[in-house]
Amino acid sequence: MSNLLQVRVTGVLVENETILLVKQNVTSDRNWSLPGGRVAQGETLEDAIIREIEEETGLITTVSKLLYLCDKPDASPSLVHITFLLHRVGGAIRLPSNEFDSNPINDVVMVPIHNLAACGFSEKFMTLVQKGFPESGSYKGLKSNIGL
Repeated sequence: MSNLLQVRVTGVLVENETILLVKQNVTSDRNWSLPGGRVAQGETLEDAIIREIEEETGLITTVSKLLYLCDKPDASPSLVHITFLLHRVGGAIRLPSNEFDSNPINDVVMVPIHNLAACGFSEKFMTLVQKGFPESGSYKGLKSNIGL
């Protein structure tokens, strides 16, 4: 991996007013996150998010659309964060093997959107989800601008 920039993809899967989350250490304030991970060398963004979702959750998905692109320049190395809206086409929720993961996933759940704040997500992010991600497909600047 280059020490200049890393690319991370995450996926949003919303079904019946719930959103897919994985439980792992994110920050001191939050133990839940959107599933996703780093893009491997030679992998497309679409292939990366589909692979990550299946590895982390057991679900088979397709990409519906780009939700947002944002930066996290204070990460080391700097991070470009790309999030996609996903559609489930198969699979069943299960825990990953965590075989090679230094930050293991301890749970995978569909959480009611109105409970996102209780999972450590900001009100700003919860509102974006509730409103169906207005301005999706756009560059949002800092990751904090979308409440993450």
